[in-house]
Amino acid sequence: MACESWKAHLDRYVDGELPLNEMHDFETHLRTCLPCSRAILSRVQMKRAIQVAGQRYAPNAEFRRRMHQDIAAKQPHRLRFRWTLAALVLAASVVAALTSVYLERVRLRTDSVYSEIADLHVGTLASSSPVDVTSSDRHTVKPWFQGRIPFTFDLPELQPSEFSLLGGRVAYLDQTPGAQLIYQIRKHRISVFVFSEDSLRGKFPLNSGTGRTLSFHSETWSQGGLRYFVIGDASASDIHSLSELLKSAGV
Repeated sequence: MACESWKAHLDRYVDGELPLNEMHDFETHLRTCLPCSRAILSRVQMKRAIQVAGQRYAPNAEFRRRMHQDIAAKQPHRLRFRWTLAALVLAASVVAALTSVYLERVRLRTDSVYSEIADLHVGTLASSSPVDVTSSDRHTVKPWFQGRIPFTFDLPELQPSEFSLLGGRVAYLDQTPGAQLIYQIRKHRISVFVFSEDSLRGKFPLNSGTGRTLSFHSETWSQGGLRYFVIGDASASDIHSLSELLKSAGV
């Protein structure tokens, strides 16, 4: 299908609103069309920027303290008890609201890191040079990262699995350097990101688990002081199988 006919589907694809059969057709087109891949990346980055902009303000403890003092100073003594009780109720409500805001901010920050990982993956697919070291030999790819990232990691033996290693490149998450490895299974490409857990600690509230970002399945976990992300348009079972291979390599 001509590229022009796909442009009407870009926003629905980013929002995950395409029917499953159209989603698969679009992903097949995306793997061979650089302009559409770049358009998708631009839209993903815009959505992420809007999410980040919405997280910049929340009431702090000093604001609550000044508000309570202003209320108390303006009330007559005979109404002080009633207003104190009201202030306590208000304080409880504010604490509940702030807790809700905090939890929402944690959720948004978690979403933002998955969005950034998806951006990196899409950007790699759209690049004319997706890897900096091209090799299917793990003994070639792993040493290439020495001196380029501040940690070492192990790669799995892929035989007799269906996965093949295409190569790797250095990736950055919130200015933190890490490894990005590209695997292929059938016609699907999967990115594996590896970062130092200490470098990310305090920046992102991450737990182990599975998820879905745009049309991608993903898994993340921490092992041996490293944080792993596996993401791609392959099936959830393929993502899980590759994740298990990586976990076994690090044992």
